[in-house]
This record gives sequence, C-alpha cells and structure tokens, in this order.
Amino acid sequence: MKRPFRFIAAILFLAALAGCSSTRADRDVFFQVSTLNALAGGVYDGETTFTELKRHGDFGIGTFNALDGEMVALDGEFYQIKSDGLAYDVPGIAKTPFSEVTFFEADKTVPLDKPMDMKQLQEYLDTLMPTVNIFYAVRVDGLFDYVKMRSVPSQQKPYMPLSEAVKGQSVFEMRDIKGTVAGFRCPAYAEGFNLPGYHMHFITDGRNRGGHLLDFRIKRGTAELDHAARFSVSLPGDKAFYSAGLTSEGDQGLEKAEK
Repeated sequence: MKRPFRFIAAILFLAALAGCSSTRADRDVFFQVSTLNALAGGVYDGETTFTELKRHGDFGIGTFNALDGEMVALDGEFYQIKSDGLAYDVPGIAKTPFSEVTFFEADKTVPLDKPMDMKQLQEYLDTLMPTVNIFYAVRVDGLFDYVKMRSVPSQQKPYMPLSEAVKGQSVFEMRDIKGTVAGFRCPAYAEGFNLPGYHMHFITDGRNRGGHLLDFRIKRGTAELDHAARFSVSLPGDKAFYSAGLTSEGDQGLEKAEK
C-alpha cells in the first residue's frame, strides 16, 4: 500500500522541480514594450501600466506617456526622473510607451578597481561577454567622479519626433557621487526595435536624482551582467502605432537622440 503513495510523492516532487525550472526560465527574458523606432517617430502614449510591467521584471529602463521623464527600475522599485532631475516613485496606474525590463540575476560580477569613462567601461564589459549576439542587462554600482545625464519634459500633442523633442532636454552634471547605472546591451540585429549597443540610465544611491546617461567617469565599483537569451515584446494596439512609418531609415537620428 505504501508504494503507490511513494510513486505519487515522486511524481509531485518531479513536477515541483519542473515548475521551479520553468519559473527560472521565465525570469531569464528581456521584455520590451513597443519599439524604439516607434518612440523615435513620436508614438509617446502606451497602454501598458507599471503594474503590468512589474510582472515582467524588477530591473530596467524606459520612459512614460507623453515622454514625461526617464524610468529606472532597481530591485523591484520603479522611479520616474522628471525634467527637474529629481526621482519620484511611480504609481501602478502610470503607463509607458517604451520600456525594457528583466528579472535581474547576475551571471557575472566583476570589481572595477581603476577609473574608466563611459566608453572604456562599455568596451571592458564587451570583453566579459561570451557572445555579442544575445541581450544583456547591465548594472554598475560605484563611486563616480563625474556623471552627465538628461531628462526630457512632458510633450504636448501633436507630438514631434524624438530627435526634436530632445532639443528641449534638461542636462544635469554631478561630481563625486555614489550611484547605480542600469541599462541593457542589445545585439546588432536589434536595429529598429531597439538600439544596438548600450542604453543606460543612472540613479543616485539616495534614489533621489538621475537621468538618461550621456557620459560618466567611474572611480571604482562593481559591474554585473545578466544574460538574457530570450526576447519578448508587447506591441501597442492603438492607431498611432498602427499608422507609424516604422523603418530603419531614421536609425541614425535615433542613435543621435539617444546618445
């Protein structure tokens, strides 16, 4: 009589293991709302709430409807950095036209024991990657000699393209500040729906200031890489997205606007 119960217990144990494995796999996904070339074309209103976005990740970057500031997500907390450079908590009902998130679980951690500028750090991180043909979430915590950031003010309809909207950006510079870089590195074939290479945001240790990174110099810190071999995108279903001319012709302007 005991054998059937042992058999059932073994089946339940294996099912539990499979469930755990599936859960881990489901967390190892790069999730994106809309496409970056849609944002570049002025599609600034999305349907995805931050309550929904949190179901797909606890780490990431993005923006808000009407292009109202820069988003940074760290350790499950989401922040909105408005054009005053200050970071605000994000209500669940707020919506995003473009965001990229994942559940951050570092696959590689390295100390940064010598000063590096933004380009040098990115080149160093590239050497740590087993391939450049998948997505990576990147987190860097440390002491920064210098940080240059921007945030874009809320836009009014009819929306202008991103390359025009960023002309009204606010630029902030900080020195000798502790903080965190959060971002992603996308492969070359991501051109169009994202920006190949690095896209990074910054927030201070106090989680009170930040923005879209334009430049920095780090004195010392720690870098973490999270591999994401799976990609998932949620496309808008509204008229603005359906009628947008989504081609790769504007990618040079997109890169200029983002960098």
